[in-house]
Amino acid sequence: MNKKLIKEVKSSFKEQFKTKPLLVFSPGRINLIGEHTDYNDGFAFPAAINKGIALALSKSDSNKSTACALNMNEIYEFRTENVKPLDDGGWRNYILGVVSELQKVDKIVGNFNAVFAGNIPGGAGMSSSAALENSFVYGLNKLFKLGLSKSEMILISQKAEHNYAGVKCGIMDQYASMFGVKNSALLLDCRTVTSQPYKIDFKDYKLMLINSNVKHDLSESAYNDRREVCEKVSGLLDIEALRDASKEDLVRIKSEITDEDYQKALYVINENARVIKFSEAIKRDDIEALGNLLYQSHQGLSTNYKVSCEELDFLVERAKENPNVLGSRMMGGGFGGCTINLVKKDEFKKFKKDTANKFRKRFEKDCSVYTVKLSRGTQIVK
Repeated sequence: MNKKLIKEVKSSFKEQFKTKPLLVFSPGRINLIGEHTDYNDGFAFPAAINKGIALALSKSDSNKSTACALNMNEIYEFRTENVKPLDDGGWRNYILGVVSELQKVDKIVGNFNAVFAGNIPGGAGMSSSAALENSFVYGLNKLFKLGLSKSEMILISQKAEHNYAGVKCGIMDQYASMFGVKNSALLLDCRTVTSQPYKIDFKDYKLMLINSNVKHDLSESAYNDRREVCEKVSGLLDIEALRDASKEDLVRIKSEITDEDYQKALYVINENARVIKFSEAIKRDDIEALGNLLYQSHQGLSTNYKVSCEELDFLVERAKENPNVLGSRMMGGGFGGCTINLVKKDEFKKFKKDTANKFRKRFEKDCSVYTVKLSRGTQIVK
């Protein structure tokens, strides 16, 4: 949790609205392994991180709501009784979506004032949208005494993303942001929406995120396309989701689908198996196995699922060349964003500098490097 961020949001709120707010911090998330498995009812290994969204909130005395996005210096006024999605609404749609989805389950949300800011790097695949949705649903639940459980709240956040942002995301992002456990990653079963925390000791290594700072236009349409392929193959196999498929099942229908679709379904089956292997390696304290599984995951995302890009592949190849890196893979939906890397602590600065120089030389632009710690989920700040 970032005290400076919370302080900024609180003082801005008091200045504008002259009252003491309710304060919420909702973290972004990383995913150690298990990409594109969540909408296949599969397994993933996300963790909340120490970067996120700070929100200050109170009831409004007037007949309108005011939301202020501090980072962007933008203010939006609306009334909670007639919300609908905005064209190119950006951050506004996430808030409106949460209000609308609460109303659909017969919760009465009065008008409110809000100021929020975040320190999650944009486009880095750390789920700033889920953090924003969760901060609002958590805050409004508390403010208006709506009586929702955390499990109910993340479904509101997910539906806000589906119906107001137009992204048919799985539940992983909202879940990890809401339920995160300090120093732990969550082995998440996306079918039962339950998880088991695994405390991870990375020993002489720490996590480095390298943001390619690119976002190729494909991302949203390609995401929805991959989802359709998975649903089509599941239908042909007469199963609920690809989580229930084996490689043998897939071979059986190989002649009925294109090779591209076969490869995509194969990736999902393999990635689910990798997540389970990852959890077993944590139990064995086998950190080298964790690194190998990261490399395997990237290979599948790049060659089978085809959601990587030149910049991400370049970053993973540089990691592979370096003996001080145990593993690396692209993280998130793909076509840009970050790689997640397990790097030796005492070689961290050298690898960071070396990679940044090589990236600049190759692409004539800069990548950005972040460190993250595994942290607690969405919470009220006292």
